[in-house]
Amino acid sequence: MRTKLFTIIVVFLISYTTKAQSQLQVKSFLRLPKDTIVSTKLTETINQFLMSAQEDNEKNKWIFPKEKTETFILLDEINGIEKSRKYKDDHFYKPYLSNLAPLSNGDYLIQVSYMGTIENEPTLRAIFEFIAHKSGDSYLFSSPIIRNTKDWKHLKKDMFTFHYKSSINKKYIDDYCKYATIFDQKIGSTPKKLETYLCKDANEVLKLMGVLYKLDYNGRNRGGYYSVSNDKMVSLSGSNNETFDRYDRHDLWHDRLSIVISRRKVNKPIDEAIAYMYGGSWGYSWDDILKIFKEKVVKNKNVDWASYKENPFNFNDTQSKHLMVDYVVNAIILIKLEKEKDFSAVWELLNCGPYEKGNANYYKALEKLTGITKENYNEKVWELVNEI
Repeated sequence: MRTKLFTIIVVFLISYTTKAQSQLQVKSFLRLPKDTIVSTKLTETINQFLMSAQEDNEKNKWIFPKEKTETFILLDEINGIEKSRKYKDDHFYKPYLSNLAPLSNGDYLIQVSYMGTIENEPTLRAIFEFIAHKSGDSYLFSSPIIRNTKDWKHLKKDMFTFHYKSSINKKYIDDYCKYATIFDQKIGSTPKKLETYLCKDANEVLKLMGVLYKLDYNGRNRGGYYSVSNDKMVSLSGSNNETFDRYDRHDLWHDRLSIVISRRKVNKPIDEAIAYMYGGSWGYSWDDILKIFKEKVVKNKNVDWASYKENPFNFNDTQSKHLMVDYVVNAIILIKLEKEKDFSAVWELLNCGPYEKGNANYYKALEKLTGITKENYNEKVWELVNEI
């Protein structure tokens, strides 16, 4: 019976060809459900789920709808997992079904390993875990986030829900919700429900979302992950802040901006300047930064501001809490720009293009919005600096 079952699955997998990804490998020794119809359907739908994971998340028809946004986080990790740049092979790492365990409610816990072969030695790239939910005569899949946090507590305020294990510091909740809303309004982000999971570190985050192992993250212990759908955002924070004992408007600005546009596409000095003016940096308020800036930089009347734009310079006494001259100068420009023209002008400068040597795109946008050119930049910045 076992041999017959394995033969049925293998025949199915061989006949089901695709350019999207490699076929799911099912070894004969794997313990599968005794019902061959269930086994075949599970294997078939797992394969289709993994193939769809190589496409846009919204196009994946095999997602369990109730946990759609949570599953997007896991799909982002599966996308492109087969590719090896080193060996120039888009399908170097193959998926292997490594566990299929029944759960008490009729669902199944699935584990899939991606492995490649180097000089006849197996190499593990990743192990993913997800849930198979019975849906009619088929199955739909989700990240295990909800299952893994079912015993957690939560605090809800307006559209924001904070999930935590045992305790949470409520000191910053109101400010967080207030400024998240303000930033969303400024960048034109459609209001979304936010589900934030406060985790100890990146290892806990990865386990919650269904990444049991991924070679890319070897040695990493801090980091956060998020996903966005039409009306909801899910964020997993793994920065040793599981009780929300600290909060920074600077980081919040970056987080909210990432919802609507990749930070790789915007001008980094402008992005950082906005974070400075709204949230300070490294625990310093914007007023604190200006005070240090005046004491350490402005007192030198021979400063060449254009030179600092091409050669980033930290004017703080410590590298661990660096404060950059160019970011402060840009913040001073942006404060005046927003006051005179509103945030749409700030947004336009932010989207002038990624940072580049020579800053051609920056100067072109700056001239259009303010009249400041590359040629008169030093003079005009001094005028602004002397006004603060």
